[in-house]
Amino acid sequence: MATFACEGYCFRKVTKQHSLTMPLTAEQAMLQVQERLKSLKTLVCEIETERKRNETNINNVMRLTKMSSEDKSPALNHKLKTLYKVGLQDAIQEEALIRQALAKIQDIRNIRNERRIQARNAGNKETIRRGALMKMLQISAQTLPLFVSKPGEKIPHLCGSIPADSSYIAKPGDMVAALVKSEEGEENWILAEVVQYVSSTSKYEVDDIDEEQKDRHVLSRRRIVPLPLMRANPETDGQALFPKGTTVMALYPQTTCFYKAIINQLPQTANEEYEVLFEDPTYPDGYSPPLFVAQRYVIAIKQNKKTTS
Repeated sequence: MATFACEGYCFRKVTKQHSLTMPLTAEQAMLQVQERLKSLKTLVCEIETERKRNETNINNVMRLTKMSSEDKSPALNHKLKTLYKVGLQDAIQEEALIRQALAKIQDIRNIRNERRIQARNAGNKETIRRGALMKMLQISAQTLPLFVSKPGEKIPHLCGSIPADSSYIAKPGDMVAALVKSEEGEENWILAEVVQYVSSTSKYEVDDIDEEQKDRHVLSRRRIVPLPLMRANPETDGQALFPKGTTVMALYPQTTCFYKAIINQLPQTANEEYEVLFEDPTYPDGYSPPLFVAQRYVIAIKQNKKTTS
């Protein structure tokens, strides 16, 4: 289970990916999206109805809580406990509806992404201007599903600072950090999109996300770092954030390259970003002024031990 952030709100949702056994035609994709939109509209109406119904109980809890500061009678305490129990059940019901709605939203996103990958594989890759690309990367980070754990629930891999499992294979369309070598022989970590993983060679094919480069790279798994699939909620799962002072790799703002940086400040809310200091010898202390980078683009530093392509 995980949460999804939508229009500034953060909720739990199922992270199971949309599974397609056959490529979708444009018409099939449209019909599936329409079906989910209809279900989503119904769920949104149910959520609003449930929320309005719960308001009465919440108002009663607030009123009796205020009264209890003066009235310590057992009868009032018993009534308060009853209202709290009702409120808890109401919240569980509302949360369940929200999870269902957000699962529909994620389904729609997965269907659209599947169509985009199909178009790319068919040679119909769209050209995106650099300014638009930067905006898309920002939106992608802001709308990354948000994980909010239940008490005792284990934080999954690829949530915040939690790395991928050692056996994990990134899927086509996933964003990764890729260590590539330029024509001059210089190695850089770039933002890339997975085209495919070839199990017979244990290598990835990835595309440079920067349209100006138009490069495809074939790289071993050790040269690939999957990016987080979920954000960690600082208010409930702070242990899934990099501690202050940690050396990381972070995407430098308005670029598609990762550089070493130090965590200067952690996000305090679900919508905030890390404040980092990039290594930069042009500054007297060797670090850039504080810059903000989203959780999606902050990953553990990876030591290169005889990396091979």
